[in-house]
Amino acid sequence: MARNKEALVLLLDVGPSMHGVLQEVKNICSTLVHKKLVYNRSDEVGIIFFGTKETSNELAKELGGYKHISVAHDIKVVDKETTNALQNLPRGTVPDMLIRKFGNMKGKKRLCLITSAQHPLRDPPEGTKEDQVDTIADQMKRHDIKMDGIVFREPGVRHNAVMEENDRLLYQFRNRAVAKVVQVDSPTSLLGALKTRSVIPVTVFRGDLEVSSNFKIKVWVYKKTSEEKFPTLKKYSDKAPPSDKFASHEVKVDYEYKSVVEPDKVIPPDQRIKGYLYGPQVVPISSAEWEAVKFKPEKGVKLLGFTDRSSILRHYFMKDVCSFIPEPGNTKATLAVSAMARAMQQMNKVAIVRCVWRQGQGNVAVGVLTPNISSVNNVPDSFYFNVLPFAEDIREFQFRSFSSLPPSSRPTDEQQEAADNLVKMLDLAPPGREILKPDFTPNPMLERFYNFLDLKAEQPDATVPPLDRCLRRITEPDPEVIDHQTPIIQNLGKAFELKENPKKKKARTQDRVTYNGADDQAKLIEEPSAEKIGIHEVLYPPTENPGMIGDSNPVKDFEAMLAERSSSTWVQKAIEEMKKCTAALLENSRQGDNYQKALECFVALRKACIIEQEPQEFNQFLIKTYERLKKGDVADFFQLLSSKNISLISKEEAPDSDVTEEMARNFYLKQELASQ
Repeated sequence: MARNKEALVLLLDVGPSMHGVLQEVKNICSTLVHKKLVYNRSDEVGIIFFGTKETSNELAKELGGYKHISVAHDIKVVDKETTNALQNLPRGTVPDMLIRKFGNMKGKKRLCLITSAQHPLRDPPEGTKEDQVDTIADQMKRHDIKMDGIVFREPGVRHNAVMEENDRLLYQFRNRAVAKVVQVDSPTSLLGALKTRSVIPVTVFRGDLEVSSNFKIKVWVYKKTSEEKFPTLKKYSDKAPPSDKFASHEVKVDYEYKSVVEPDKVIPPDQRIKGYLYGPQVVPISSAEWEAVKFKPEKGVKLLGFTDRSSILRHYFMKDVCSFIPEPGNTKATLAVSAMARAMQQMNKVAIVRCVWRQGQGNVAVGVLTPNISSVNNVPDSFYFNVLPFAEDIREFQFRSFSSLPPSSRPTDEQQEAADNLVKMLDLAPPGREILKPDFTPNPMLERFYNFLDLKAEQPDATVPPLDRCLRRITEPDPEVIDHQTPIIQNLGKAFELKENPKKKKARTQDRVTYNGADDQAKLIEEPSAEKIGIHEVLYPPTENPGMIGDSNPVKDFEAMLAERSSSTWVQKAIEEMKKCTAALLENSRQGDNYQKALECFVALRKACIIEQEPQEFNQFLIKTYERLKKGDVADFFQLLSSKNISLISKEEAPDSDVTEEMARNFYLKQELASQ
């Protein structure tokens, strides 16, 4: 067997304490086999059940003992028979435990033990159980065999002396550096506890962490997290003869580039060039020019400085997480990394570094190093690395604060309590345990894909089966919790009264002006929703005497009129009153004494026309006012508007506008050129 191949033996406890999760054990082991059929088709897999009623193994026949152990599948290259051996797990009646050695196979060798470890072990013929564990561990080391131990115990199971002894023996294997042991307490965690695909760690970078020109630390960088994707779909042909067992069925694709003018003429590579759209034209750029333009930084990792941990927000982290470790076997590098990491931990600091992983890399990554202080004696301290965004990578979304809403639009104490109870009900980290840990939560879509792939291999016409019950708990709330806490959900619904808000067609401005009859006005009257009332109370605080706009505080009077909304034509009335007031301020201005107040009126009117989707009202008013007053004493007022970017409302601000952003930006300039 080649060095990168693996021989795996699945040791599955089918005793009484495992009957409740045998389906999950079958699912996780089947997924492991399915992935090996996709990624590692030369690996070998064996399957052994212990705790069975029957006994079926060679050692029992040759040496005696080894009762209640059944070899369901001998170690051999993984195939469809391996999957079939897992379809019907026997329900054992006698508890037992077994560690079985391989032989003289080459390559990686691994045992996978899945058990509840709740039943007593038989005493060995000689010595103690601890001595037997040491003997087995020595044999495993000699043959370079590793073991993954998964102990499943449901919540509420009381620990007794037997379980404590079994745990101590399993951890003795771990202490001898031949095993890794994890404990899970739910079927979902069991699905994620076994790594169904072994990914060989490959360094992203090996080199110096340059603190200064005279201080460099040798480090290796590995990926800590990386999204596992679906297997790549390939094109295959069924044209090969069925009798040809060596046919690859591969499909080769060739591309030809032809001229639009001469469709029959093939354009050779030396006559083709790439181009980029730049406005209305295409700018051709040759491959040589593109290589010359590319930024080619020097390979290396350089420390830029330190900053407070609180200044690097969690949502800034991008892409995969990497782990910086000192160069293995380098004592000085280990001490330097540990000293820096512990100093950063004590001072609550993080490091900002500039990274170029390989020579010729076309981009530079700026990221943050967070100290990771090890709690294990033989594991050195390290750093976690996260890529930080540049200014072009950040997306800003501004939202109004709830604190700015009036008390009538804020949740009541009853509503807040109902929402708090819902959060507590769905708490995934109750005291003493944590549900859906990332380390033990498999990707349900990948699990479903591999199960369907195996089903499709047997039944080409098979339909996609529904999501497994255990996987459904990853994507949906636990139905048992929902059923048990029904009163809390009902109280939440009662606390928030929901009203139907049918969508009505908005009347056009000219319709509002035309409709003067009582019947027509009744058609336009629309009861504002509570949400609209709350928003408009914030935007336009009510005053004691709404209905008219005075000269002392026109903006406040205007906002009060908008907040009143006694009829559907009230907004139109407020806009017309504001236009009259603004025009009067400009016409009565002497040496610019009304400019500031007129500017505030323009800003308020423009804002209201955007909110009320009445862009034409503002645009027509601005155009007419400018045409009428641009040559008078207040001509310089429009220069003030231009400097404050108070221009026409564009389509980007209000969809009903017929003004483009460019037209709005160049409004004053075009008007000046036209007048000249």
